[in-house]
Amino acid sequence: MKMLLPVIAALGLAAPASAQMASMPGMQMPGMQMSVKPVAKAKVKAKAKARAKAKAKATPVKRVAHAAQAPAHASENASEHAGHDMSSMPGMEMPASPKPEVAPDRTAMPGMDMSAPKASPADPHAGHDMAAMPGMPGMTSPGVAANDDEIGNAPAPARPTDHAADAFHDPSELAMSRAEMANEMSGGIYHKVMFNLAEYQTHKGADSYRWEGEAWFGGDINRFVVKSEGRGDFRGKTGEAEVQALYSRAIGPYFNLQGGVRHDIRPSPSRTYATLGIEGLAPYMFEVGAALFVSDKGDVLARLEGTYDQRITQRLILQPRAELNFAAQDVRATGTGAGLSDIELGLRLRYEISREFAPYIGVSYDSKIGNSAKYARLDGERVSTASMVLGVRIWF
Repeated sequence: MKMLLPVIAALGLAAPASAQMASMPGMQMPGMQMSVKPVAKAKVKAKAKARAKAKAKATPVKRVAHAAQAPAHASENASEHAGHDMSSMPGMEMPASPKPEVAPDRTAMPGMDMSAPKASPADPHAGHDMAAMPGMPGMTSPGVAANDDEIGNAPAPARPTDHAADAFHDPSELAMSRAEMANEMSGGIYHKVMFNLAEYQTHKGADSYRWEGEAWFGGDINRFVVKSEGRGDFRGKTGEAEVQALYSRAIGPYFNLQGGVRHDIRPSPSRTYATLGIEGLAPYMFEVGAALFVSDKGDVLARLEGTYDQRITQRLILQPRAELNFAAQDVRATGTGAGLSDIELGLRLRYEISREFAPYIGVSYDSKIGNSAKYARLDGERVSTASMVLGVRIWF
């Protein structure tokens, strides 16, 4: 009786299990009979108990190592069984896997253009129409410049017409104040009178005087300019004197184009010239000027001049100066020879008591060249002169 009880219990447990396995969908086990042998069952239980005792005796370190190795064994088992066709095992019929669903036709979706090429992993933005993105500078979109040349050429916004101060003060007085400020800050009318040279010259023979100056009236772009220069001696004879009346137009931040008339009072006979020239501030702070003169008699003259202010201190300034005059032909009446007719070189050291008033001392050298020197000798005049100078530079 004691031996029959385990057998009956085993049969009772095996019957539901076999029924359950037979009722699993998709698994038909033909020819398989669930028979249990009592001896085999007892051996299985004995082995399970032995394994449980061995695990209980295992140290924590071994358990940790075993747990760490478990995923590896699982991955190895998975790799061993990878690629096995489970449906080909005898006695096992697996249901057919469902067919993959066909992706919907995205090109038919409204508002989406899927004709652009697919982006590669290296360029995730390939195929995107970046020009259509609003607010991107340099892109072709409404209100945005297409290139750098168009940036900054848009018209300025209109001046505001509502002023908060008008609610507390007389609007007519404030309008006059705003107009005056606009006139002073931009587009104003200015003037300046300056004598760059006003000096006494001492040299061999009779001492002389020399002047050069200009006055202008206008704005930053358009101006009316008057220039004058000349020389003479204290015996009462004025050797040279000229006056120019010019219209000056700014052609850049540093240069002005000038045109007008020039009239020579001395030497006699007097001449009147049409004038075209340019003057301004060259690189490295050189003040330069060039002019072409055509007289009413057909005489053609030219002039080049330049100065440079070398600041020794904020108030002590050394100024070299050069002026060269040219003629296209000989003019015996005025003592002018063709080619380079005369030169003037100077070096002056001034001290600016104020910016508007600066006395100076220096040296000056004047010489006639070529046929001009020949005409000067025939008239009993000096060909070249070296002078010590004392003068003042003033403007207001």
